[in-house]
Amino acid sequence: MSNQEINIGDKVRVTALPAYVKTAEPSPMLRPPDIIEIGEEGVVMDRRPGGYWGVRFTQGAFLIESQYFEVVSEPEAEP
Repeated sequence: MSNQEINIGDKVRVTALPAYVKTAEPSPMLRPPDIIEIGEEGVVMDRRPGGYWGVRFTQGAFLIESQYFEVVSEPEAEP
């Protein structure tokens, strides 16, 4: 993601899967990437060191780099 700003609370969509995902817990565990799916949406919880973002998905919260997701733009409300 080079041209979109990511903010806490943004809704994001997975565009590619990393080789593995890391849980966003005090003691992170590596999990297979198929725990989340391409196209799945989640909410950004926080920014972590090393270029990772904490994102909450239906299967839990995971640390994921921004190259694997895009910000979902909300449709603008009509007046």
